[in-house]
This record gives sequence, structure tokens and C-alpha cells, in this order.
Amino acid sequence: MTSSPFHAAALALACAAMTNPARADEALPTVEITGTAPRANGKLNLDTASATGSRLGLTPRETPASVTLVDRAMIEARGAQDTQEILRAIPGVTAHNAPGNIGVSYRGFGSGSISQLFNGINVQYAIAARPVDSWIYDRVEAIGGPSSFLFGAGAVGGTINYITKVAERRDAGQAQVRLGTEGLKEASIGLNRRIGGAGDDGHYLRIDLNHRNADSWIDASGARSTQLAASLRSELGARWTHTLAYELQEEDVKRPYWGTPLLNPVAGRARIDPATRFKNYNSADGVYAQRVHWLRSVSEWRASQQLEFTNTAYAYDAVRDYRNVESYRFNPANTAVARSGILLQHHEQRLLGDRLDATYKGALAGRRSDWALGVDVSVNQQTRFPNSLAATLGSVDPYDFATERFFDIPGMSPALRADRDNKVTTRAAYLENRTAVAPSLHLVTALRHERIALGLVNRREISAASPASFERRYRPTTGRAGLVWDLAPGASAYAQYATAADPPSGVLSTASFADVRNNSELTTGRQREIGAKLDFWQGKGSATVAAYRIERKNIASQDPDNSALTVLVGEQSAKGVELALGLQPTRQWSIQANLTRVDAQYERYRQGAVSLAGKTPANTPRGVANLWLGYAVTPGIKASVGLRRVGRVYADAANSIDWPAYTLLDLGLSYQLSGDVALVGRVRNAADRVHAVNLGANMAYLGAPRTADLALRVAF
Repeated sequence: MTSSPFHAAALALACAAMTNPARADEALPTVEITGTAPRANGKLNLDTASATGSRLGLTPRETPASVTLVDRAMIEARGAQDTQEILRAIPGVTAHNAPGNIGVSYRGFGSGSISQLFNGINVQYAIAARPVDSWIYDRVEAIGGPSSFLFGAGAVGGTINYITKVAERRDAGQAQVRLGTEGLKEASIGLNRRIGGAGDDGHYLRIDLNHRNADSWIDASGARSTQLAASLRSELGARWTHTLAYELQEEDVKRPYWGTPLLNPVAGRARIDPATRFKNYNSADGVYAQRVHWLRSVSEWRASQQLEFTNTAYAYDAVRDYRNVESYRFNPANTAVARSGILLQHHEQRLLGDRLDATYKGALAGRRSDWALGVDVSVNQQTRFPNSLAATLGSVDPYDFATERFFDIPGMSPALRADRDNKVTTRAAYLENRTAVAPSLHLVTALRHERIALGLVNRREISAASPASFERRYRPTTGRAGLVWDLAPGASAYAQYATAADPPSGVLSTASFADVRNNSELTTGRQREIGAKLDFWQGKGSATVAAYRIERKNIASQDPDNSALTVLVGEQSAKGVELALGLQPTRQWSIQANLTRVDAQYERYRQGAVSLAGKTPANTPRGVANLWLGYAVTPGIKASVGLRRVGRVYADAANSIDWPAYTLLDLGLSYQLSGDVALVGRVRNAADRVHAVNLGANMAYLGAPRTADLALRVAF
């Protein structure tokens, strides 16, 4: 990558800042810079239609499930830098961005059991959900618990949907320059313009560009990234709309950080040597790089007031490269660090698909009954080119050392050699309905049937364990049945039963021959949930509460009679409570908070010939709490405080190593220089708390220390 996107965005920002305000006769719409404006907004977003909780366009209040909407206003108010920071607004969600293991925990389940979608499309690979700068996103939506009936297999713990900004029927613009600690330099620009047409026939173009260049708090590491989202919306009369959207995501991480070694003895409470907190034991020229191209064509036809059709055709192309030494551990005396995990990896992933949706607003037995139905077809193919060495590179002084260049490691070569092709072909049909069984009682149901074909082609030596090819077919059927009872204006209660399915040992697009041959069925998940959503205090407050129990069966577990084999007899459960609160007590104050408590455990699971029943899955906190306070000191000055508490986590399924709970403090202050220009400063992890966002058997992946940044925003 070059620095030209940064220069272009910076130039655009400078030009915008020097432009005179629009004349009154130009009638340009006002652009509100949410998060820097003096008006606070603390209430929960319960009355905006969500495409993630339902295909029927229901609001969270109308949906019999826990649905969270994090809109653009909330993203800016909290200063979320990327998609992972946006996730903090979803009750109970934790996430980390280790280069080879993008981890998300939701309702007691890890990323292999959580669907992460992009504009409603499942890429079927967890690493595809690398953190992306928040600039190009309009909102993030989430639904807790089993939800395969909406977007396909792989959603026992929940579904998270990242929704990109697209062209709208208006003229607007915004730009930002941000500077910060660790050499942070970032520039962003967004433009939405009408470019032709008249009356109902109009064309609108939107471009959002972001470029970031920064060093790291870890020694000798750094990253550059560029995100581009461009879309053309064409109004083709009163009934037809077409949107063509393209996205580029490019990331280049120099000498990635993989973790900090734990001090021996590694048992009980995990410890690190404070002197190694910022050390980087990777190769001197270690690399993680990713380039993603997205293309979507969305056609909408309003056949009548009751009937609408939407067709989404999409193509996804990703290339990823790794070149790293990834594992480090102290010797027994804690005087040297041994380095291993030598891996050269190259990914080529391509996804093609098409989804046809229809919605119909009708009646059944004289009562309103709305329907959504559709078909979904996709082909996801991935080829990986791994080259790894089992050797240990020897030991280095923990505090004063130099590491080699990667291809100077004996036995490692830059030549790429394909391992296998994974091809996942999915055909699915779904049906969803909402019927008013009484004036204040609605029944919401959904059903989805999928036919999934997984084919593996061996690109290396053929053996009994790795045949030339192998194929496995799955036919999951999942659904939901829920009741929503309108107790009073602004208050509702619900109950639901939902099911899901996901692969026993991770995503199908990377499944090995052993996975496919041994795991003949998908795991099954089911959830029972009750909850309530209400407004109170004369509309100044809103709240949600949910209680649930999830069971996941058919987990691959060690055969008690033969430790070399696995059988589909494992079971995992999670039961918990989620609370969310939003308050707007005055125009100056905004308050939001959420609190979750989850008891996740294995019901049946064996490892190393030992039963782990009753143990908590790794990196699953029992409790997560968030609090955000905003106060408009004057009409032009706003202060904010964020507190985040994450409970203790375990490094392994045996629960033999743990990291203690921690609390993070974020501070923000914004100053509205004029109606169109604002200055925003933030300090993150203000108390400089040492904390692990992911814990392994020998290493802790630490979260960032205290950092600060200052941003200049301009609307035009």
C-alpha cells in the first residue's frame, strides 16, 4: 500500500475546512456530527427496524429476542475506532484481535458458534471479521442466541451484522483528521451527492475513504490500513431502486504481536513479567497482510403496497498472508524465552452468492399477518498454502534480544505450496411470519432449511488419512417461535424458543479431512428465552431485560474408549441474564449501561481421558458490565466517561489457569468550534490497566495500554 489515500483524504479535509458555508438558496441538508453536538441521546434504540433480528423489518421492541442496534450516533458518541470497539455496546460481548484467531464471546460461546455478517452476508470464516475502521460503517446490529434460521448455520451464540454506509437521497459530507500516541496518523472523508436525474428518477453517489498509519505500543510493530466504501443508488421510478456497492479493505501489519509469555509456574493465576509487557518476540520481518474486495448488487422492487422483492447478488475475494514466529514460553527458571510456532501461510478465499427475498403484508383470519420468504445460494471456496516447522528456534534473553529475518530460519522457504481446497456450496430456503393472534399479542415464527455440500480436494500427498478428495453433506433445519405481548404503550414482554446448527470443530471453509470424516453431523443448539422491553419515566428512560438458557449438543469429544478418536457426544450449556438501560434525564445528561451474567459450562466433554463436565469454556467471562456517561458542560462542550468491567477468564477447558477481572476507564471531551467544525479528544484505558483480552496456555494477548488521540471533524 502507498500513502496516497491518506494524502487525498487530508487534502479533501483541508479544502472542506476552507470552504465558505453554503448559501441559503442552495438548501443543503444539515449534517449533525453526533457525539460532538451538545444534545445528548441516552435512550436505547428500540424503535428502529432491524434487518438482523428479523427479515420482516421488525423493530427490537417487536422482536421476540434480544436485539441490539449500535447506530452511527452511538459509534461517534463513544469514539469507537473499529468494529471490535463497536461490539462493546452489545451486552455481554467480548472480542480480541490476535492476528490468527479473531475471538468473540457472546452468551457463553466462542467465535466458531457466532455468525459475523457483513451487510447480511455470512463469509463463513472467523478471520474475515478482522477489525475494520468504524468510519465506513453505518451501524452494527446483533441478535443474541441461536439464530441460524435467519442467515444460516453457525449461530448458536448469536449473530453480529456489520452494515456499511451506502448512498442516500441527500447531499452531505464529513471529514476527519486524527492524530494520537504511538505515531497515529489517520484521515477520513465521506461524500454523498446527487449526480443526476429528476423527480423520482435520481442517482446518488457515496464515497467513504479512510486511511490509518500507526506504530504500536508493542516494540517494532506497526500497521497501515485503508478502507474504501463506494456505492451508487439509482431510483428508477417510484417502484424500482438499485444499489451497486463496492468495498476495499486493506491491512498490512508489520511484525505482528502474538502475545506475551506467562511466567512459570503456569498454573492458577496467570502472571507476566512487567518488563516484557511491550516486548515483541516475532521475527524481525514478520507480516500479517490482508486485502479484501466486496461487490454487491441490490435490486428492490415494490410491486404493490403489500408486496416487495429484494435481490442481492454478491462477490467476495480475499487474500491473506502470514509470515511469523507465533509462540513463546519462558524456561522453568524464567530467565529465557523459547520461540516456536514457525508458520508461513497464504489464503485465497472467494465467495459468490445470490439471495432473493420477498415480503408480503397481508391478513390471516381477519388479523394482520406479514410474511417474509426467500432463497439463498452461495459457493465459498478457500485454498490455503501452509508451511510450518515444528522446531524451536532456541531461546533469547527476555529483555535484550534480536530476532532473525523469517526466511533466514533453516528449512523455511518463500515458495508457496497449496494444501487443500475447501468448497462449501449452500442452498437454502426460509419462511418467516408475524401474525396478530390478538390486538396486543403477536406470534412470530421462522423456519429455514439448508442443504450444505462440503468438498475437499487434496493438493498434496495422498494417503489413507488424506485422500484425493472427500465430500460431506449436511441438511440442517432450524427455526424460531416467539410471542410478543404489548403490556402497555411503550412496554412489551416476550417468550421464544429458537434453534441453530454449526460445525462441531469450527468453520467448514477450513475443515480438515479428519474433521469431515469424523464429524458426520452439525452440532445442534436450542434456546429458551424470556424478556421485556419498556420505556419509563415519562419517556426519559428505556430498558431491556432477558433471561435465557442455551444448549449445544453433538460437540466433538474424545472417545472414552479410544483417546485417539472423537465422537459427537459432547454438550455445552449457557444460562444467563442480560440487562440494558438508557436514560435521558435532561438535555445535558445521557446515561447508558448494560450488565450480563452468564454461567457457561460443559455438560459432557472429555479431554485427555478426563471428564471436564462442569468446567467453563476458555476465555468466557462470567460477567461483563459497561457504563457510559455523557454531559454537555455548555452548548459547545461535552464530556464523556466510559467504564468497562470484564470478569475472570480461564485459559483452558480444564480451568487450570485464569486471568483476573479488570476494569477499563475511557475519557472524552469534545468542543464544537462552529456549527460544522468540532475538536474531539480521547484518552483510552486512562488508568493504564494491564489486562489480557485473550488467554492461552503459555501466553496472554494483552490489551492496549493508555493511549490518547485528538480528532478534527468537519461537516460540509
